[in-house]
Amino acid sequence: MSVLDDLKNLDPNDPGRWPFPVRAGAVAICFVVLAAVLFYVLVWNEQKPNLDRVTGEEAQLRETFRAKHAKAVNLAVYQQQLADIERSFGALLRQLPGKTEVPNLLVDISQVGVGAGLEEKLFQPSGEVKRDFYAELPIKIRLTGSYHQMGEFVSGIAALPRIVTLDEMKIKAENKDVYDNLSFELTAKTYRYLDDAEVAAAEKAKAPAPGQAPAAQ
Repeated sequence: MSVLDDLKNLDPNDPGRWPFPVRAGAVAICFVVLAAVLFYVLVWNEQKPNLDRVTGEEAQLRETFRAKHAKAVNLAVYQQQLADIERSFGALLRQLPGKTEVPNLLVDISQVGVGAGLEEKLFQPSGEVKRDFYAELPIKIRLTGSYHQMGEFVSGIAALPRIVTLDEMKIKAENKDVYDNLSFELTAKTYRYLDDAEVAAAEKAKAPAPGQAPAAQ
């Protein structure tokens, strides 16, 4: 009789008469099932939240490591980019005149108009507007002349070694009876960098007084 036939002939109501190997196997199976249930109830359910938390922390640490590793690998590239930015910024900063150079720049702007053949009707510098590290100096200008002369003036301003921008440009006929006699109104803006003392004074002015809350942005 085969083992399969022995199992078929077992009486489930009388396990005491089962052959010893069968009884031992049944006890082993019951023990394994019971152990699995106890492990699930007492260990897995209680430790699952901790496992999820630790798994999440591991994923976050891995991502942080990858980001820092990428930065470390590209450190030389970042340093070169920073050096290029500093050189570009320095080149732009050198195009901003200092306080003592502004009068000469104003003369240069005026001479550009004269050199283009325009007649200067108004040349009025306004008060400085201070920014973070530079000051902006608007200049109200009104010139008269031909359209071609105005083009020469704009080209001459663009060729200056210092930064000068032209805003609020208006062109209208100066004399309707005279051909190509135009009035050219604009605001030229030049810029100068603030020296260390001026920057420090500006920062001090922005800082709140002792016991005063910082100003809302």
